[in-house]
Amino acid sequence: MSNNNDITTNVLTEPGKWVAQYADYLYTYAYTRINDEDLAKDLVQETFLAALEKLDQFKGNSSERTWLTAILKNKVIDVYRKKSSAFAKKTDVVEAEQEQQDFFDHDDGHWNVEHRPKAFGIEEQDPLTNKEFNYILQKCLQKLPALWLSVFTMKHMDDQTTDVICEELRVSPSNFWVIIHRTKLNLRACLQKNWI
Repeated sequence: MSNNNDITTNVLTEPGKWVAQYADYLYTYAYTRINDEDLAKDLVQETFLAALEKLDQFKGNSSERTWLTAILKNKVIDVYRKKSSAFAKKTDVVEAEQEQQDFFDHDDGHWNVEHRPKAFGIEEQDPLTNKEFNYILQKCLQKLPALWLSVFTMKHMDDQTTDVICEELRVSPSNFWVIIHRTKLNLRACLQKNWI
């Protein structure tokens, strides 16, 4: 007589269909977070291999896609960690505060007139315009330092909390906020230069 867990696992998982069913989704997930086609492909392959090795641990509490995405997410975070540890220069809080003085009024914290954000023109629902904007946004994201991209992606694409990001990437909370601030300023400048 076989173990009931083995039967459930065999019924719930179909590794032979993973590539056809999930490869495109997993690739897109990885690529939008690391902006490297070859690395994204490698991570998807590593995800499938890790899932095969841990197949007996899959209990069916989530869908196969959710389970595979969780494995991939951990692999993406490993890439973030590796890239962020290679980021030699530590972010300087004082320097970032000085940069803020150029953009924001010291008394009320509002944008200085010359640095106020301009409308991006994506308020319309034109799919072609949004596609072009997303293309430019991806190009701007690619220009960010690895650590900045990692922090920004985890915060604004994966909706991770500040505590989780700081722990996963081993950055201090003050460095986290400096990185977020600099990333937003850089993205804004890049988008204004290339989109508006």
